[in-house]
Amino acid sequence: MFAITEAYKSGLFSRKHWLNNIIAGVIVGIVALPLAMAFAIASGAKPEQGIYTSIIAGFCTTVFGGSRLQISGPTGAFIVVLAGITAQYGIEGLQIATLMAGVILLAFGLSKMGAIIKYIPAPVIVGFTAGIAVIIWIGQWKDFFGLPAVEGVHFHEKLWNLLQVLPQFHPTTALLAILALFVVLYSSHIPGLKRIPGPLIALLLISIVQFIFQFDGVRTIGTAFGGIPQGLPEFKLPSVSWTKIIELIGPAFTIAMLGAIESLLSAVVADGMAGTRHNSNQELVGQGIANIAAPLFGGFAATGAIARTATNIRNGATSPLAGIVHCLTLVVILLVLAPLAVHIPLAVLSAILFVVAWNMSEAKRFIKMIKRAPKSDVAILLITFGLTVFADLVVAVNIGVILATLLFLRRMAGSVEVKRVSQADLLAHTGEEALPEELLVFTVDGPFFFGAVENFDRALADSQTYPKYLIIRLKWVPFIDMTGIQSLENVICNLQRQGVNVMLSGANYSVTQKLRRGGIIQLIGEHNMFKLFDDALRTAQSELKQLEDSQQ
Repeated sequence: MFAITEAYKSGLFSRKHWLNNIIAGVIVGIVALPLAMAFAIASGAKPEQGIYTSIIAGFCTTVFGGSRLQISGPTGAFIVVLAGITAQYGIEGLQIATLMAGVILLAFGLSKMGAIIKYIPAPVIVGFTAGIAVIIWIGQWKDFFGLPAVEGVHFHEKLWNLLQVLPQFHPTTALLAILALFVVLYSSHIPGLKRIPGPLIALLLISIVQFIFQFDGVRTIGTAFGGIPQGLPEFKLPSVSWTKIIELIGPAFTIAMLGAIESLLSAVVADGMAGTRHNSNQELVGQGIANIAAPLFGGFAATGAIARTATNIRNGATSPLAGIVHCLTLVVILLVLAPLAVHIPLAVLSAILFVVAWNMSEAKRFIKMIKRAPKSDVAILLITFGLTVFADLVVAVNIGVILATLLFLRRMAGSVEVKRVSQADLLAHTGEEALPEELLVFTVDGPFFFGAVENFDRALADSQTYPKYLIIRLKWVPFIDMTGIQSLENVICNLQRQGVNVMLSGANYSVTQKLRRGGIIQLIGEHNMFKLFDDALRTAQSELKQLEDSQQ
């Protein structure tokens, strides 16, 4: 309850803050209504289930989350994943997967994984969100143009079948959809309507037109779903079995990862707009609780909604009170206005999703990244985008992250420098006129991990000589992994077989502890482990002099 506690301590629940938060909550609740129904229908659920999700998940996230201004509910990013789960496992399967995803999100938050999830590379995020936007846009053609249902498992099959039936579009449905799209985009430019959400105006206007004229062939919520039940959702536990859990673990993990990414992105946006500070781990806890609770009351997967959160902030929200009012607003609408929903054409919801898809695509950012980003990042962007559209979101994200990780490791390995210190540099450091030729010094600058091992081996091989003493400076090594330790052990063993005495100097506490656990210090002996390079150098010089004197 980080957000509520923080807001209370800051005095944001005092009477003087009530009005602006109530107004913001009512506005964002009204904005959420058409979006919740549109996202539900596109995900294969009933329109009222989207409203249930907004109420239950929105309340849980507001109370238990880590961002005081976050608004949660169904979002466009989930549509592709949820629609696939619903098509394969039914709505109950979707609810079980959502519940499991909630448990996973809760585990993420309790195990402090919030900071790690934020580091998914930008090309991967932009690529899969743009890909989702394309799928949503194409997926809404049927209701936007009034087309007959088409078959097709993969995207290219659906697109080809839609293009074939496009000449069969329903003129009245298409005209209503185009009018709705125009209203969503441009109603804010009309004097007096600037502060009224465009989707709400479109929903009311097109529904009134359909109610008055009763156009034949125009599909509405009434004809497609029989309307929206008037009343609050009832508690119902899904029929969970081990078989279903095993089958749905993959989809559940996908929902959890996508929910974590989007909710934390939304929280970051909220911080930037309002100057707040969110707790990423607590936010994941809140999202986990929300996704556990939502399916128990007829809902499905939810996450932080960037557009609704931004609307909340722009209308003056300063505390979680606005999020609670947003939920109460939807409750009132559900109890009072539900019977009127039968007249809402599906075309207006498709028009709203057209705009959502365009905003999700971030076309300007996508093009800017293609023009300005390094070629390797552009490749990851396009691969992730292509796989999202033509293959699968899970495959796209996994491959995108793997490619980005490999690219990062290659860059990190290239930044690690292993070099032999020249005699001139050593003389300048010590101030002496000469140093023994039997003494070599190598420095490692950068993380000594598995990607840098090749650099280390190559640098030692290039020396083409075996001195009596070799000092390896680790002062600029921030960390070392097990592969680095094994490589160092192999090098030391090989050098010792050639009669070389190896010394290590300058390792920080963490690296020293890992070297001790890895057996390196035992291998070279405690007497050859030095905190200061000068001590190692003096010891090597002294022992070489003693060796020379003994030979004489």
